[in-house]
This record gives sequence, C-alpha cells and structure tokens, in this order.
Amino acid sequence: MRLVFAGTPEVAVPALDALLASDRHEVVAVVTRPDATAGRGRKMLASPVAERAAEAGIEVLKPARPRDEDFLARLREIAPDACPVVAYGALLPKVALDVPAHGWINLHFSLLPAWRGAAPVQHAVMAGDEVTGASTFLIEQGLDSGPVYGVLTEEIRPTDTSGDLLTRLAVGGAGLLVATMDGIEDGRLVAREQPADGITLAPKITVEDAAVDWNAPALRVDRLIRGCTPAPGAWTLTGGERLKLGPVTLAPDRTDLAPGELGVAKNTVHVGTGSHAVLLGEVQPQGKKRMAAADWARGVRIASGSRLGA
Repeated sequence: MRLVFAGTPEVAVPALDALLASDRHEVVAVVTRPDATAGRGRKMLASPVAERAAEAGIEVLKPARPRDEDFLARLREIAPDACPVVAYGALLPKVALDVPAHGWINLHFSLLPAWRGAAPVQHAVMAGDEVTGASTFLIEQGLDSGPVYGVLTEEIRPTDTSGDLLTRLAVGGAGLLVATMDGIEDGRLVAREQPADGITLAPKITVEDAAVDWNAPALRVDRLIRGCTPAPGAWTLTGGERLKLGPVTLAPDRTDLAPGELGVAKNTVHVGTGSHAVLLGEVQPQGKKRMAAADWARGVRIASGSRLGA
C-alpha cells in the first residue's frame, strides 16, 4: 500500500523505520507537527519524525492545522491507501480522515478501551497497573474510540518509569503496526468495536500534576515519580524552590519520619510519606544538573528534620 505516516516525537520513529523497511508497503510522505523552539538557545528544530523522513528522502508535510486546505489538497494528490499514525499530536478533522481508502490507523500505547487519551503510559504506571500494551485502531471522531485491529501486551515492571515502558512499547508496537498494515492489505484483518466497559481516560500530565504529595502512601509517591519520569518530571519544594526528583526506593523499615521530613545520613537521604519512608535517588535543584540526593544534601547543608513540600 501507499502510506502517509503521521507522527512527531522520538517514540514514533521506530514505527516509521519498521514501515520503511517493509517490502510490502511504500511510505511516500510523512505528516508531522511544525518546527518548534527547544533547548536553552530556543532554536527552531524539526521533529524527530521530520528529521528521520528527511534522511530517508521522503516528502515532509508540516501543516499548522490538519484542516488547512493546502495540506488537504496535497494529501488528496498523494492519494494514500492508508495513513498509519503514532503520536502525531493534533486532532484530525473528518475531511482529512476521509482521504485514504483504508483510513488513518493509530498505534496507541494502551490496551483499549483502557487509558484513552494523551498520556496512557504515564497513567498506567501511576495507577499501578501490572500489564499494559499497545493497540492499533481505526481513527474516528471520538477520543481513541475507534474499532481495534490488533493488540500486544507488555508487563509493567516494579521499577519501570514511563520512559522505560514507552521505549519497549514503541519497539513492540512498530511490529504490530506493520502487521496491521499487512492484514489490511490482505483483506484478512477486520477491526472490532471496543467494549463498552473498562473505559478509562489518560489526559495529559501537567507540571502541577507532577508535584509530590508527601502525605500520600509511599507506594503512591513511588508510582507518581516513576510515571512522571522523564516528563514532565516529578518535583517538590525545598526552601521555596522546586527540586526535581528521580525514581525513589521504598524503605518500609523506616517509619520514624513524618510526611515530607528528611532523614539525612552520610550517603543516604530518606523522606517520610503517609505510610513509610522512601529513599531518594537522584535530584535536580533549579538551574543545576542532576546529582545524587546525598551530594545535594551535603552541598546545601540540609540536616535531618528539614521538610520537603509546601
């Protein structure tokens, strides 16, 4: 089939690579979000998908909005058979959805109908799910509500961050997306409606959502931090400034610290929660690099009994 691939971030690149390597399909163009500023220099940078497509010599379309008439006209000229999608990042209007004969097929990183929305992996980790996966489905006007072509499952490990899990799902999901394209071309793959039960939503995680509540049980604190790693990054307050937090280790034997209270030793920093303490890993003070929590405590001369949080 002639394909137009839609995607934007790094997590979409494995799927693009897998489709480029397929001997059954031809990726004739990609659709991605416009260049955006990034880094301290605030330079305009192309998306990872745009960069990969340019390397492969493929046409790159960067509409400000997918309903722009210039974009729609070019899409009709290309006349793709199908448009596979991975984390494109913009809502597709019906006028665009109607262009390819087989529609737009999305690779979504959850077992639909669980975790519909922008941040399925983060929410799965934060909720303490033991298993998640990826689904390919036909995009319709509803939020991730279209009929499903195929799924794969993936165990969520006790120490997984959302970044760890998303990396594995991106690789496994790439194979699922290619298999879905193969099945659609063969006419042997039929999309099935999602169950009406088990729907959960996964809205985007904001910086405010990533603030640690030390009154919560340690397990919830651990899941929040892992779910927000690497983005948007969990944080707490110390001395009125934000302190970013890397993954922590549960310390069930340490129950002498109040929520937010620090227990500082030569090589360790514990923090109390609503249940038992956690051991801090890496932290990042404002304007500085990541460092071991013990090095941070030594550098700012924080003593046991000090508090984190509001």
